[in-house]
Parts: sequence; C-alpha cells; structure tokens
Amino acid sequence: MNTRVTAQDSTALANKELPVASNGTALFGSDLIAHTLRSLDIPFIALVPGASFRGLHDSLVNYLGNTSPQMLVCLHEEHSVAIAHGYAKVTGKPIAAAVHSNVGLMHATMAIFNAWCDRMPVLVIGATGPVDAAKRRPWIDWIHTAADQGAIVRPYVKWDNQPASPLAAREAIVRAKWISETLPAGPVYVNLDAGLQEDRLEAMPAPLDISRMAAHISHAPGEVDVERVAALLKDAKRPIILAGRVSRDRKAWDERVALAEKLGARVLTDLKIGASFPTDHPLMLSPPAIFPSSSALEAIRDADVVLDLDWVAPAGVLPPEAGFSGKLIRVSLDHHIHNGWSMDHQAMPLADLLIAADPDQMVFALNRRLDVNVESGASQGLDAPAEQAASDGAPLSVPDLAYELRRALIGKHVSLTHLPLSWDGGCWPFRDPLDFLGSDGGGGIGGGPGIAVGAALALRGTGRMPVAICGDGDFLMGATAVWTAVHYRIPMLMVIANNRSFYNDEVHQERMARMRGRPVENKWIGQRMDDPEVDIAAVARAQGATAFGPVKDREALTKAYQEAIAIVDAGGVAVVEVHVEPGYTPAMASGLTREHAGHGGGRS
Repeated sequence: MNTRVTAQDSTALANKELPVASNGTALFGSDLIAHTLRSLDIPFIALVPGASFRGLHDSLVNYLGNTSPQMLVCLHEEHSVAIAHGYAKVTGKPIAAAVHSNVGLMHATMAIFNAWCDRMPVLVIGATGPVDAAKRRPWIDWIHTAADQGAIVRPYVKWDNQPASPLAAREAIVRAKWISETLPAGPVYVNLDAGLQEDRLEAMPAPLDISRMAAHISHAPGEVDVERVAALLKDAKRPIILAGRVSRDRKAWDERVALAEKLGARVLTDLKIGASFPTDHPLMLSPPAIFPSSSALEAIRDADVVLDLDWVAPAGVLPPEAGFSGKLIRVSLDHHIHNGWSMDHQAMPLADLLIAADPDQMVFALNRRLDVNVESGASQGLDAPAEQAASDGAPLSVPDLAYELRRALIGKHVSLTHLPLSWDGGCWPFRDPLDFLGSDGGGGIGGGPGIAVGAALALRGTGRMPVAICGDGDFLMGATAVWTAVHYRIPMLMVIANNRSFYNDEVHQERMARMRGRPVENKWIGQRMDDPEVDIAAVARAQGATAFGPVKDREALTKAYQEAIAIVDAGGVAVVEVHVEPGYTPAMASGLTREHAGHGGGRS
C-alpha cells in the first residue's frame, strides 16, 4: 500500500505545521512544495514515478511520510490525470497528478483535454530536467528538458507556470489550485525545475496565510438580473429548463426540482454531463441522451421562455436558424475560458439575457425571489426495472446488460461513474446528483477506466457502489488503471460491453458507403477486434481484479453480476465482460441520424 511513515515529527505533521529541521538535517525546495500541497488539503497525488520530480517524490515519502497527500501509483500518466478527473467529478475538488517531464506530459495530454472539456479541476504537477544546462546529465536530462513545456497543454488548461525558485513554486501551487476550482473549473499545470526541487533552503520561510490568498469567489447573480429573470419565468406559459453543467450538491438538486415544480417548467438533461434533475420526474421532457430526441427539440422550440443553466451545446437545441420567438435566458460563466485553439466552446448560442453567474446560485436566488418552498430530499436505493420480455436465446444487447444489472443492484445506492455511448437514458433512473457522473468530457476514448477509478476513490466509504460501464475499446486503452484500484483497495464494479468492434466507426463507414454508392458490406474492414478476440476478462485479471466472462447469455449474466457485486461489497474490484451484439441505440427511433448513434467500442 506504500504508506510507510518515517520518524518525522508526527505532531507537527498532524497540525500541518512545517517541521523545523533538527541540527544537521537539511531542508530542500521540494520539501516546501510537498508541505504546500498538504496545506492546501490535497489528499492524493496520482503519479507514474519519474526522475524529473525525484526531489518531490522523496519529500512526499521521507519528509511528509506519504500520508497526505498520499501517492497513488499508476501505470500510465493518462490514468494519473483521469483518476484526478474522476475524483473531481464526485467532489468538485482537485487532487494532484504528477507527470514526468515532457514525455509524461505528452502521455497525459488526452486526459487533461478531457478534464478541460468537462470543466473539472485537476492540479497537474509537472517537472523538467534542470533548466540550468550546466546541471544536466548527458543525454537523458537534455531530452527531458523543453524550453516551454507548458506550451504542450496551454490551449486546454486554465493556467500554467514554471516557477524559478522554491518560494515562487509555493505561490504558484497555491494560485494554481485556486484557479482550477474557480468557476468555470478546469485543469492547471505547474512545471517544477528538477534543480529547483533539489535546492537547499537556508531557512524555512514563514508560512502563508492561504485562506486569505485563495479566498472563495462569489458568482451569485445581481439583484436586477434575478428580478428580470423571475418576471419572465413568472409570466411564462410554456417554460423549459435546460439543466446543464451544475454541481453535485444535493441541496442545489432539491432547489432545481422545487423551481421546476413551482413554474411547471419542463426539464431536459444530458448524458454528456452528470445527473442534474430526476429523470423519472413527470416534468422531464424525455430521457437524457447524448443528442436530444426530436420531440424534445420540438418542445423547446415551442417554449415561450427557456432557462439555460450552462447547457453544454446550446446551439444544438436552439440553432440561430430555428426561428425561436420566445425568450432565452442563458446562465453561464463558460465564456470566461473560451480560446481560439479548441472549439469545445461550441457554436455561438442565442440569448436574450446572458447572465454571468453560477447556475446553482441563480436557482437559489430565483427560489427566494419567487417564494419557492424547497423540500430536502434524500438519495434512494435502486428499484426494480419494468419487466423485460424474454430474449429466447437471442444474443445479449446493451439494454439486456443494463436490465440485468439494475435487477442485480436493487436496493443499493449506486453511482454510475461511466457509461458507453450506446446507453439508453430511459433504462435507469437518476434521482440524486451522484447517481450518474457524466461522460469523459472530451470524447477521448480510453479515459473511462481511469475516471471510474478516481470516482470510486472519492466514493469510498460513502455507502455508494461505484459502477462503470465501458465499451471494449475504451477499456482496452485504459485497462491498466484497474491495477491502481486493486492496489489501493478501492472497491468498484466495471462492466465491459464488448461488441468486438470499434462499432461507432462501422456506422460512419456505412453512412459513407451509402452516400457514395459503395459496398456497405465492407463497413467492418479496419474496425473489428477479432482473429484473435481479446480476452478482456484475462486483461482485467492480470491487473489483480476478480474477472468474469466473456458472458454470452442471460443466465450466466445474472450469476456473474451476483458474484461480482459480492466481491465489491467485500471491498474488492470486479470486472464483468459481456459480449453484446452491435446495433443502433433506441434513440434511433426518435429520429436521430446514424452518425448520432454511438456504440460501446467506437469513437464518436
């Protein structure tokens, strides 16, 4: 478990005080950096060991005792950042991820981009070979040093810095954490010179007053804006709420429900983000999906007032050419971090009122202005699904996988930490903000396992069972993240919807063939994962997980789920591989085009 503690001053560590060096004991720049991480209440630092931050590594182990922040050893830098991303999806708070020099940062880029698009706070600590060329070892230190390492990720982090001294590094880390969790949240990057980490300190600097340096920023709306929005909503006959990027706070959830009920407003949610409204509530327009149904789009365009609470892609539901004649109120801070490199900011949205405020704070203010009575709710255990017709020996599908899983989890408090693109939003109710945590953010396949491990870490000890459902492609690109969960005793259940194909791309190839009058029969070429099939259960077993499968029929699936859930209840990690047949999702019946239908192992 790597939790060995040395003979450090335990009283000082418990009080987060900087221990005074005893006679003859040197203190180094990395000791100050490690202590700063502890002072910021960073509980974990996920990392793949690297020589560029060997000084910080020593300080975490031998100066702090690997207690807080505790190191989480990972097998790939992408997993290190993905674990921090998943942790933030539950808590809204950043943990650290350390990446080795330029090469580790290059490995981590996709996970950083996912966190950026998902607006999740992650504190990425990087390092470089000595900036002072005279201190570089031949060859290795030179190839691990870059003139502007932050340039690798600058377009998709909120802030980056390469401090030149231990004191500057301390301030940079304090600033970075503060920026990362200030809305709109996102990843940040601090690059530590190896030489800086190994500099001796002549004296320990005075402690910082961190609470005053990183004060909380209020994003509450102004009274005039609240009054204008309240007046529009109060008079509305057909109001609709687009419940977008909001917090995982239960009180904020209850406030949204109360506002919708007061207004009689229909509500739409989204599978790209975490649960934001009870999906089986009578006011729901349609089940959550990656792309809204045609009936939901029609209802939105017929509304007289739409309250957009930081919807991810507002022009997708109300494009400028739609001729929408109602009033559109957009509550978002997202425009503060739009840049010219990434197009994740989406198309320009319509708005009659654009209010730069935290959507949660706007809902709180509206409820006070409209005298809404807010009742506190509580998380419910999962109930039984409606009976499903027997499949009579037909191959399993993703809906079959979901139906049997829900039956096996009846009565449990479950958090779906990841879902495949082929998921039917109507098959599983979300009744709490932690029931579903959203997608990977940037569409980067391979992020699901790491995100799931980080979320499970944050949920450990809460009484909730973390359950991730991943496609086969997603799992195979991120499978070694499972080792970290096993090593650190992080209970979780992972189900793999294995269609033995990057099937979403088969759909794209079929569409191309039809458009061009070419053979549809060739759509599978360059897509299938067979000859030989990958033994996914064996891959999971190699990471130390208890694995089941491949499961190919309902009876075996029921048994595998029961045994896997018992493993997780006992504190273990279980992976169930389920062979599912490729096919279009139920959303296709709602009029979506084929390119809108994603599937387990493919890319969008």
